[in-house]
Amino acid sequence: MSTRFNMFDNEIGMRFAKRFANAGLSIHQSSLPKSTQELVSLRASQINGCGWCIDMHTKEAAAAGETAVRLNLVAAWRESTVFTEAEQAALALAEEGTRLADAHQGVSDETWAQVRKHYDDDQVAALVCLVALINAANRLAVIVHQQGGSYEPGAFANWSN
Repeated sequence: MSTRFNMFDNEIGMRFAKRFANAGLSIHQSSLPKSTQELVSLRASQINGCGWCIDMHTKEAAAAGETAVRLNLVAAWRESTVFTEAEQAALALAEEGTRLADAHQGVSDETWAQVRKHYDDDQVAALVCLVALINAANRLAVIVHQQGGSYEPGAFANWSN
């Protein structure tokens, strides 16, 4: 599979990418822990099969000090002991918010209650926006077959300039 279209080589695509990165800044600058942000982004990207975003968020998380053990267990977070209850709530929200078509109710009341138990209003807002934003990013990259493997940590932050 090769990339169908390079959004970064197109004026409209690059302008959109910059605005997208700027929208992400509000989440990045929130009080939602950075490790949670990367874990949530990684999990949604795994579900959506987005190699570009898996590459990006794995490398960003590792650059920020996330351990290989935790990164390797994100896909099986329910069967692991390395995530806090708060992170588990965020990962459940990421999964249910990503797999909307799989459950007619969307995010379950149980998951929502766990999220509310562990996160304040600002963090909940950031978490909900993050799930929406990463799903949009996954769709953009999957549609054009943006390949994983070449991402360099810090590149996305540079696009917001």
